[in-house]
This record gives sequence, C-alpha cells and structure tokens, in this order.
Amino acid sequence: MTVVEENSMEERLIFHVDVNSAFLSWEAARRVKEGLPDLREIPSCIGGDPKSRRGIVVAKSIPAKKYGVTTGEPVALALRKCPDLVCVPGDFALFDRCSRAFKKICASYAPVMESFSIDEVFLDMSGTHLIYPDPVAVAHEIKDKIRDELGFTVNVGIGTNKLLAKMASDFEKPDKVHTLYKEEIQEKMWKLPVEDLFMAGKSSVNVLHKLGIFTIGQLAKSPVTILDAHLKSHGRVLWEYANGIDESVVNTKREDLKGVGNSTTLPKDLDNIVEINRILLRLSEKVSGRLREGKQKAKTVAVEIKYNDFTKCSKQITVDIATDSGTEIYNISKNLFKGLWSGRPVRLLGVRTANLIEEDEPEQLTFMDIDSWNKEENNISREKMKKLDKALDLINAKYGSGAVKRASLLNENRTKNK
Repeated sequence: MTVVEENSMEERLIFHVDVNSAFLSWEAARRVKEGLPDLREIPSCIGGDPKSRRGIVVAKSIPAKKYGVTTGEPVALALRKCPDLVCVPGDFALFDRCSRAFKKICASYAPVMESFSIDEVFLDMSGTHLIYPDPVAVAHEIKDKIRDELGFTVNVGIGTNKLLAKMASDFEKPDKVHTLYKEEIQEKMWKLPVEDLFMAGKSSVNVLHKLGIFTIGQLAKSPVTILDAHLKSHGRVLWEYANGIDESVVNTKREDLKGVGNSTTLPKDLDNIVEINRILLRLSEKVSGRLREGKQKAKTVAVEIKYNDFTKCSKQITVDIATDSGTEIYNISKNLFKGLWSGRPVRLLGVRTANLIEEDEPEQLTFMDIDSWNKEENNISREKMKKLDKALDLINAKYGSGAVKRASLLNENRTKNK
C-alpha cells in the first residue's frame, strides 16, 4: 500500500518580512521615545559624522531622498546636496536589539523562520491554514504588532515560494502587505524593469539591456539558450526567477553564523604600517566588543583590503579556540595583513569574524590547546586580557566608544621611531 503524506500536494505559503529603511527606522524609533524629532520625517541619514564629513550613507529618509541623497555615497557629498542633513552614526548594539525583537515576533507566528539578513526574514507558513485561514489577515497582524510594539514598520510579502514573497515585499512601501501568487505574476511582476528582479545585478542588467531585454516579462519569454550563452548558469537562474520558479527551502540556519565585522574607508590612502595597525586595532576592538555584547566568540578572523585603485583582496584564518578578545583578534588581523599587503596605498580596511559560537559553548580542544591552556603564563595572560576587555567595555559604555585606547600602538610607534 502506498502512503501519501497529507501535505505532499499542498502548495507552499511563504511570507517575507522586511523592515522599512531598517537602520534609519530603528534609530528614529529610539529618538521618538526620547522626545526627539523623528528622523523619518526630516532630511536625515545613518552612517557618518557630519563634523569630520567621513563615512558613507548607509540609510536615508524619504525627505533626504528628495534632495538626491543616495545610499552608498560619501557623507561629504550628501551634505553638499543637503546642508541641513542630519547625520547619525550607526549604533550596532541598537540595531542588534531591534533585529532580535522583530524576529522574535515573527517567529511566534511561524513553524519555520529563516533570518535572511539583519532586517528581513522568511516565514514558512505552509500547513497553518487551520490556525490562520486568511494569510493576508495574519500578515497584517504581524505587521501591525511590530509597528505598535516596537515603533517601526515592515512590509510583508506573500507568495508560494521565497522568490515571489521577496518580490512582493518590495512593492509599494512602507507598512504594506502585498501578495504575489503564481496567477498574479504576469500582472504584478512582468511589467517591472528587469533590474527590479532579485539577483539581477548591474553587470547582468547591462547584458540583458544589450539583448533588448528591459522588463521582467521580456526576460521570462526569452529563450534560455540565449541567456545561457551570455550569462552562463546565472542566466538560467534569472530566467527561472522571472517565471516565478524557486524551489529553495526556508532555512532555519541562524543569522549569527554569518559573523561580525567592521570596515572603514580611510580619510586618505595609507602606506604607513604604524597607522594601518592603529586602524586594525580600532576595528578589532569594535568587532570584539560586538562579539562580547552578543555573548559570542569567533573561530575565524579575516582581513579585507581595498587599494587606491579599488582592487580588493582578503585573507582569513580559522583557529582552534574561539575568541572574543580584542587583543587576540588584533594580533591575528595584524599577521593576516602582513602576509596579504602588497605595499600599495590602502583605501579601505576591514576586519571580519565568522564561525561563531556562544560564549559558554563547550569546545573540542586539541592536545596542543590543552598543553597551551595548562601553561601558567598563558592562563595569566588570558585572564589579564579578559579583565582588560571588560574594563574597556565598561568605560566605553559609560563615556562613549573610543573613550579609552590601548597603549600597545603607542609602544609600537616609539619602537618604530627609535
């Protein structure tokens, strides 16, 4: 006798929940609670210091957009376009708290949730029709609960797969619910410009335009062989997406595993190793502080370099014992940079960590690790680093990031100048 699972023929139901202008909305919500002006209602942006005019625009308000301010441009350029632009540095601790809060609400409605990024999740609502008979109604309930309890808005897209749900959430914003079922693809999606299709990057769009393909509908009707010839395997992926085809599952893998990182575009190109190390130390301390705040440790550390000709390179290493120490991450980063750097002027530096574990998660140690941990001088050194990191966290939390700095670079500078 053949047994057929009850849900085997049931069509999937997927929600995509996306925070509207996440970083700006999260900072705005906090300021509203403090009685300050709402950043969403004035020309404003996240990402940079208006005094130093450094950094790039990470997020912008709708009023700022009217002045021509764009995401990714230098803050200095944005201020020339809009002299009254309110620039607010990114508060990653706040962003993390808001991210966790909205995801907690989303998870309470769905059997399976995937954290797609810090500000968006997929919910697999398949098989929940007995609990939630009206998908649109429950999507509104999720959206309104987040707005009313947390003070910021989201869009919810509904579809029969992840691609359709994500495309739907990108329709009119903010604070909206949209559907994109298979029977709605031609009406709602095919008329959109091809650059609006998920995974259609600038280079792919340029190729498609040269082929006379300007809308998602035109892409959907194009011969796959032509797309394969010009875009290889990615051409087939885009063709499938244009036709609403996506078999990927909602993956419960934790977002935390993506890692914690920090990078900075330098105010001037650098080729001085002392100055470069000073920046690596600052980045390492920021990354380690965020790890400790999230009660996590990292086993993988990576360094990224962008040269003044905009070429990029990176190098990473995975260690046996996870760390959240600024000193250890800095020493690893410094060695990685030394082995990676070509000597050319550096435009951007980044330090990233990945392969994260909870700070109290037991680890499998190698014999070399056990021998190292048993040495008294190593135990003393690690305890000192822990106490130093804790002191730095407390001082910086009270007086602001960078209120106190380590002396290691000062010693390094003295040695260099002897």
